[in-house]
Amino acid sequence: MSTASKDVPSTVKKRADLALNDEFLRKAVKFTTERLRNGKINAAEEHGNWEEWRERGRQIRLHTIAHLDYYLNLFADNARANGVHVHFAATSAEAVKLSLEIAQRKQAKSVVKSKSMVTEELHLNHELEGIGVEAIETDLGEYIIQLAGETPSHIIIPAIHKNRYQIADLLSKEAGETLEPDTSILAGFVRKKLREKFLEADIGMTGCNFAIAETGSMVLFENEGNARMVTTVPKTQITLMGMERIIPSWSDLEVMATLLPRSATGQKLTVYMSGITGPRREADADGPDEMHIIIVDNGRSLQLGDPEFQELLNCIRCGACLNACPVYRHIGGHAYGGTYSGPIGAVLTPALQKNIAEWDDIANASSLCGACYEACPVKIPLHEMLIYLRRRKQEGGHGDAVESAGMKGFAAVLGDAKRFRGILRLGKLGQKLVVRNGEIRTKFGPLKGWNSYRVTPSLPKRSFREQWGTLEEELRHGLREIDPAMQSRMEAIAKDRKNGTGGGHGHHG
Repeated sequence: MSTASKDVPSTVKKRADLALNDEFLRKAVKFTTERLRNGKINAAEEHGNWEEWRERGRQIRLHTIAHLDYYLNLFADNARANGVHVHFAATSAEAVKLSLEIAQRKQAKSVVKSKSMVTEELHLNHELEGIGVEAIETDLGEYIIQLAGETPSHIIIPAIHKNRYQIADLLSKEAGETLEPDTSILAGFVRKKLREKFLEADIGMTGCNFAIAETGSMVLFENEGNARMVTTVPKTQITLMGMERIIPSWSDLEVMATLLPRSATGQKLTVYMSGITGPRREADADGPDEMHIIIVDNGRSLQLGDPEFQELLNCIRCGACLNACPVYRHIGGHAYGGTYSGPIGAVLTPALQKNIAEWDDIANASSLCGACYEACPVKIPLHEMLIYLRRRKQEGGHGDAVESAGMKGFAAVLGDAKRFRGILRLGKLGQKLVVRNGEIRTKFGPLKGWNSYRVTPSLPKRSFREQWGTLEEELRHGLREIDPAMQSRMEAIAKDRKNGTGGGHGHHG
């Protein structure tokens, strides 16, 4: 669910209706996604050979996922050689159990966290609080929505749906005093508050942007510096990593470090890119004494070997598809109802959960325009995957019975010319009951959704098919006779092509 409220509607359509009636949310989401989208477009154009880098990124991800078992084992072996405790979790329950066991063994009272979609996926904050451990988000956007009791509305900018006045209200409650809605004042309060939390924390918890198989290292991308505090101050570090986050080598990271920030925010590079290879060594001035990496499956391996969905694991979580998607730009992230929103969420949520009955409406939250594919830095065909999901929904018996009957009727009508002409004649008669000034504005049956936001034009007095006989006659009389020399030349060219000679008649400028 998108918030802690129990009153959140159960379907995408109902949640979308709420979002569409929230004028502020629509403006906020539109403004920020347009800024991010334009930033990405400008960064790609400035880069010069963006399509070549997209293809290179795609090939790296295709290769890695095709050999995922090899690279996961290589990464685990190298990480363990660096002194890291590596754990594999097949399910979300296993990942949570491992995390809680480490926290309890360390008798932890508090955990500071850098931004991590995997921990959101596992609802780990709630689980930690259940055993008496305070979990504090240290990314500014994540901290804001944590105070609001909400989940992220965007992969990159979790508080995309809030303005500084709403944020000032939240932070004022936390501060116990009124804070002015000035970004520098608000950021200053959060910075001071979180410094205390960093120093007090027993455990630092992170996600993982990329894991380097050849050295057993993990890499974090960020813009605020909070992840560096999380990974250097607490004595114990836990990193939760989706099993697909592997890349083979540091040279491959160069490609990803070019694609990810440009696609996400339009930056050439993120402000901070940290490579971490094991816990603190004797000569190190800071860093954790103990480091754990929990590699999470939680439905990801279900996509391996599936020709329609394996490429889903190529995702590098840049959020570019959200910024390009006309549906997301109107309704925001919470309308999707899960951890992941936008086109990637519409595919990833049902794919990971393999529960089409529960999530069958998410695949319909798309115009299938393909903007997500054009924006994706590793060329994931999300629009095609949404079609596959819709097909599987129908094959699994979870389709809408009325819709199915309507499509069968549609096919029957268009499959027979006489039947089609008959339906058109009936339609022209029937529409007289609802047509006003050439428009149908009534809101019932299948027209309800359409006419809530636009109008349906009436059927013309004469269809194109009915006009064709007259048009054909006019065209026939309007054509000039072909010049005999030109016709002879054309026949000669056609003869040469048929014989495969090409030859001298080809130059007909």
